[in-house]
Amino acid sequence: MRVLLVEDDDRIREDVSRALEASGYVVDTETNGEEAWFLGDTETYAAAILDLGLPGMDGLSVLKRWRAGGRDFPVLVLTARGAWTERVEGIDAGADDYLPKPFRMEELVARLRAIIRRSGGQANPVVIVGEAELDTRQMRLSVRGVPVNLSPQEYRLVAYLMLNKGRVVSQQELSEHLQSVHFERESNAIEVLVGRVRRKLPSTLIETRRGFGYIVDVPVEAS
Repeated sequence: MRVLLVEDDDRIREDVSRALEASGYVVDTETNGEEAWFLGDTETYAAAILDLGLPGMDGLSVLKRWRAGGRDFPVLVLTARGAWTERVEGIDAGADDYLPKPFRMEELVARLRAIIRRSGGQANPVVIVGEAELDTRQMRLSVRGVPVNLSPQEYRLVAYLMLNKGRVVSQQELSEHLQSVHFERESNAIEVLVGRVRRKLPSTLIETRRGFGYIVDVPVEAS
């Protein structure tokens, strides 16, 4: 899944970006508030990590403009400001969670996973569909209890579809969530990726809805 990281401190931005990529995310980074607002307004993200103290436009203004424009992706706010009134202001402006600096990288990643899950209506970190079980904490997929060996890109595809189970996801949406804004997107890349993943999974897990996209459907319980 693709996330937007907005942080003007070079060391923090680089450390967080590495941690997110190691946790299976595709990361777009920005240091300027104006540019961050534009990216969030025009690109598709599973979530954003947003520092409040930014040049160009402060993070709170960026967040307010995203929400006023109908952008509803979850936002985790980072800030060195510790006053509880500022945390309340951030939450009231539309933030989904708030993490003061300094922070532990493990906590940041865990909070990010949680707000992404909640935005998709999935509270449990383990997603089960039929015989497939996805553990989002360990970035591990198993079928009938047997681990499935997936590349990072294959894992991101399966995770996105399973976190959006029961909903048809278009190729364009998958491309936007699995590839960086700087990546040259090939027209058949998603189709090739889905074909590769299907060879490792039960044939019925990822269904094609011709002309619409792909779906991991929720099995109907026998009555």
